[in-house]
Amino acid sequence: MASDAAVFLDRDGTINVDTIFVRRASDVALLPGVARAIARLNAAQVPVIVVTNQSGIGRGVFTRSEYDAVAARIDELLALENARITATYVCPHSPDDGTCDCRKPGTLLFRAAATDFHLDLTACWYAGDRWRDVAPALELGGHGVLVPTAHTTAADIEQARATMLVMPTLGDAVDRMLAPGSLLPGADRVP
Repeated sequence: MASDAAVFLDRDGTINVDTIFVRRASDVALLPGVARAIARLNAAQVPVIVVTNQSGIGRGVFTRSEYDAVAARIDELLALENARITATYVCPHSPDDGTCDCRKPGTLLFRAAATDFHLDLTACWYAGDRWRDVAPALELGGHGVLVPTAHTTAADIEQARATMLVMPTLGDAVDRMLAPGSLLPGADRVP
């Protein structure tokens, strides 16, 4: 798939309910309206790419196979509503191990996706429930949108409001992404 733009989504707290460490597939629950929002991006032929920090792997809280089972369950729940994630990039490192370039707000995984999918990072959207999820938009020149949850700090919201959008739901964010005049290709093909 070749494209100019994509939507980068955080996983926990943006797609599914964040239970701090999501380690069991049986505990996965999608946030309300998320599948429909992703399906709308799919209908517009916009790649939906998840970039997620999963420090639980590096900390030994859960294994890579447990992570994979959770990811598969998220895919199953999305598929029930005709939605799909194009690709997922994961940082398994613990922040306690020092700085790595792939842990958000680091941009290594976004740059890898840009190479893999021929993306113009300045045309991409970056959405998540924490500042670290959307901060790469500033470095990479894209469009950030914070979608706060109960885990989002007031400082994250204040910081985001100064430089990007803050929207109440992912559905509202997708409305903005697909609005007439949006830089996303395919916006005109979605009802």
